[in-house]
Amino acid sequence: LILYHGWLDQNISPRNTIQYFESVQKTMGGPGKTEEFVRLFMAPGMAHCSGGPGPNTFDMLASLEQWVEKGNAPDQIIASHSTAGKADRTRPLCPYPQVARYKGTGSTDVSSSFICTSESKAAR
Repeated sequence: LILYHGWLDQNISPRNTIQYFESVQKTMGGPGKTEEFVRLFMAPGMAHCSGGPGPNTFDMLASLEQWVEKGNAPDQIIASHSTAGKADRTRPLCPYPQVARYKGTGSTDVSSSFICTSESKAAR
């Protein structure tokens, strides 16, 4: 199962999805057990299901297909943002609780300039 939610969702609080995800983890024996079958991806700047100023276009179905059919669980999913029909920004969506952090070099509009990491490890 792949869950996703936009941090700018104006209809349903993103915290509700995080709370649900964490309750699944608790019920099923912790994060180590659940990452075998469920992942949550939070999309910064995405509104309710799409739209918003952040990267909000991505292919969760292809990621789910790779996971189910080939055993390749997604460690990130690339999302893009478009203006006037042209992609102008990409970012990795990271499995919660990881977040995308800028590496310090390269364009901030390109996903390869970011790495998925946990907030506690990213804080310096």
